[in-house]
Amino acid sequence: MIATLSRNDIDAALFADETMLVRQLAAQAKLSDADDVRVFAQASKLVEGVRQNRNAQGSIDAFMQEYSLSSQEGVVLMCLAEALLRIPDAATADKLIADKIGGGDWESHLGQSESLFVN
Repeated sequence: MIATLSRNDIDAALFADETMLVRQLAAQAKLSDADDVRVFAQASKLVEGVRQNRNAQGSIDAFMQEYSLSSQEGVVLMCLAEALLRIPDAATADKLIADKIGGGDWESHLGQSESLFVN
């Protein structure tokens, strides 16, 4: 269980040695053997479910295959997704999307996948 930190604890960690702090936090984050088994079992079920439904309409796998990081459009989408996490308002997000999406060759991807989600 994670202990609740006081404001003083947080302030004290502000300029702490990062390597030492990460090691301490990593040691605290270790799962018990029972929790480790449960997490592994749940992760295995999720992976199997994704693998079984890999070709399902709307699959994120189809999207990732079409817009892989080896394509300009894939890199644009990845950068955009990461940047949108930091955008505070819809108007700024809309401007960023318009700016980034405008430069790609999106038409070359149209109809290249059986997935309606991708097209």
